[in-house]
Amino acid sequence: MEYRPLGRTGVQVSPLCLGAMMFGPWGNDDRADATRIIHRALNAGINFIDTADVYSGGVSEEIVGKALAGRRDDVFLATKFFMPMSDDPNQRGGSRRWIIREVENSLRRLNTDYIDLYQVHRPGPDTDVEETLGALTDLVRQGKVRYIGSSSYSGSQIVEAQWSSRERNLERFVTEQPPYSILARGVEEDVLPTAQRHGMGTLTYSPLAGGWLSGRWRKDSASAPTSSARPSARFDMSEPANQRKLDTVEELAQLADQAGMTLIELAIAFVINHPGVTAAIVGPRTTEQLESYLPAAEVTLSTDLLDRIDKLVAPGVTLNPDDNSYGAHELTPQARRRKQP
Repeated sequence: MEYRPLGRTGVQVSPLCLGAMMFGPWGNDDRADATRIIHRALNAGINFIDTADVYSGGVSEEIVGKALAGRRDDVFLATKFFMPMSDDPNQRGGSRRWIIREVENSLRRLNTDYIDLYQVHRPGPDTDVEETLGALTDLVRQGKVRYIGSSSYSGSQIVEAQWSSRERNLERFVTEQPPYSILARGVEEDVLPTAQRHGMGTLTYSPLAGGWLSGRWRKDSASAPTSSARPSARFDMSEPANQRKLDTVEELAQLADQAGMTLIELAIAFVINHPGVTAAIVGPRTTEQLESYLPAAEVTLSTDLLDRIDKLVAPGVTLNPDDNSYGAHELTPQARRRKQP
């Protein structure tokens, strides 16, 4: 597996990043099996793992920490904070108070004394970005964190954070983690080029569009079940936007077959072939799923094939707006120019 520079950090990482969201009660609650998946990924050349404190309430971090015993220094380990960890309103967010406390919890669960990449899981509209950057800067200077990053930040939020870091002499976000797939290309318009201009690495999540590009849901399949981790608006097959996605998936499957690859390989290769993408986060629940992802690291898509994909989903277009992770606060009735009654 060929490695890539993570922005301008000097760190080299694999083009596939092992996402650990499915390890624990949210997905695969067999810890021994989850450990086998992690070891298989490492043996295949993946040296990049991404998790978060909120995944299965911390269980994901615990599984990763135990699986890396004896191999910790061989892995670039990333985790995230921000999402609620209890009903306590102060056990969440990007405040100094929470960051300083929660990093200790993640270090304990991960069984390590340092985190390679500590990321803000979502921007906090009620918290000054300098508050967050200041706390993270202290963690870097203490040696508990090596680098810091953001996740699901808009282009303007990325710029604001970079400006604040330079203006206040704080550590800067060296990575951004946005959603990106053939079906959700919105980040191509602003987020990816903005990250590139600032020399950031980009690790994208959901390259299979939440399972849409895995072949799991096709036009002749039943509606997908919903859960707290899979909002119904994204998977309600009666929605016109999701019908368009089903039609597009059928055509993409035909393209993949004509090109001699699986739909999964086409989808992941599409993401990591973008010059603004460092790595695609793949989150297997089983070893079989991981094995289906690995070949994509060696796939190069032809110009003709990329052009045919562009005709199905134009650059910068997200077929279903519910697949975006941006605008949740900016587009509320209170924030819009014309308020709804």
